[in-house]
Amino acid sequence: MGVNAGAFFGMMLCGYIAETYGWHWGFGLAGIFMLLGTLQFVFAKPLMGNLGVLNKSTFGEHKVIAEDTDTRNPFTIRDYVLIAIVSIIGFVYAFNDPLSKNGIRDVFAALDTPFLRGQYIMVIVALILFIYLVVTRILRYDKVVRDRMFAVVLLAFFLVFFFMSFEQGATSLVLVARDNIDRSLTGAALTTFNVVNGLLTIVPLSIISWVLIKLAKVTWNKIAISNIVLFICFGLIWGAVIWMLYNEFNKEASEIKVSWFSILNSFFIIALASSVSKIWESKYNPSAAFKYGFGLILVAIGFLIIGLGSIGISQGTKISMVFLVLTYLFHTLGELFISPVGLSYVSKLVPARMLAFMFGIWYLAIAIAQKLAAALGGQVETIQEEHSLSYFFFLFTAIPALAGLLVMLFNPLIKRLMHGIK
Repeated sequence: MGVNAGAFFGMMLCGYIAETYGWHWGFGLAGIFMLLGTLQFVFAKPLMGNLGVLNKSTFGEHKVIAEDTDTRNPFTIRDYVLIAIVSIIGFVYAFNDPLSKNGIRDVFAALDTPFLRGQYIMVIVALILFIYLVVTRILRYDKVVRDRMFAVVLLAFFLVFFFMSFEQGATSLVLVARDNIDRSLTGAALTTFNVVNGLLTIVPLSIISWVLIKLAKVTWNKIAISNIVLFICFGLIWGAVIWMLYNEFNKEASEIKVSWFSILNSFFIIALASSVSKIWESKYNPSAAFKYGFGLILVAIGFLIIGLGSIGISQGTKISMVFLVLTYLFHTLGELFISPVGLSYVSKLVPARMLAFMFGIWYLAIAIAQKLAAALGGQVETIQEEHSLSYFFFLFTAIPALAGLLVMLFNPLIKRLMHGIK
């Protein structure tokens, strides 16, 4: 909730300024606030102390947790070689992809085939080598640790299907909001939206400001300069919010900014996170596989809604924004079922000394999903021309729905691999 409070105001204000005056203003504002945020952390060190600093001298004082009793599994020379190869290919690809697409340089051009570009062949080779590295390392652990780490890998696999669909909110849904959603407002509709948008902005900003003032009173003696920087930040935020609302309330006709829809995910997380977390504390708390299954199905429902709203639209016809708002609502519910609990399962299932490695696998799955999301989301206009917009959305209804049903079928296997971890 805290992270998304920042995301909410950041996307609202930077997006509004960027679409109103130019993208250089939007990026510039983001840069200014990142600088101020960095200064705030620098001056807050007296309060944070050595939080996060590794103190090796105290290692002997800590007992090894009971579950971490397997034999050690040091990296072999083969492991280091594989890590080096995969890292180099990944690093070179990260630069080669944009450079080659802009016609500057393609270091993998010699490997191009009629069916697949050379850089994608190298990425597939690197992925195969990485999977081999992961599997061979995990197999060298004792049974309980080995099974739990395979459970993490299995959950990471289904995470790809979730984020591949969920991240359409940053790709295809942005294009749909720009080109296919009825965003024009006049008269009573404009007044209603401005009032709702005003409340949506002023109320949470007032609450956050009140909380920060209370915190500043408690921490002023320790981090006065940090609190001054914080007040400067929120003074700028309040100024930008008042200017934005004044500007919109004085218009007779307006159009909802495309970036405004991006704040919905953050808003729904803030509004619903505590309610969803209550489920985990109740007798209805589902297992990991069912949390994933429900999350994937909720994302599918979101695409089903926007798909139904786009059926039969012709060139120039617009979709009601209600369909897109509901899509973001169900996508956010799906995220709340998967994203926070997924990271929690990694920390529960993996020995402390292997956490960094397994979190790397987790975020590799997210990276693969985001690459697929961008590749597929970028085809929305092509698919719309060849088939229809609803065809595109129904495709993303089927993929996460099938993945959700499949992970729930794997529930007995995943529970067995977890060895009692709830």
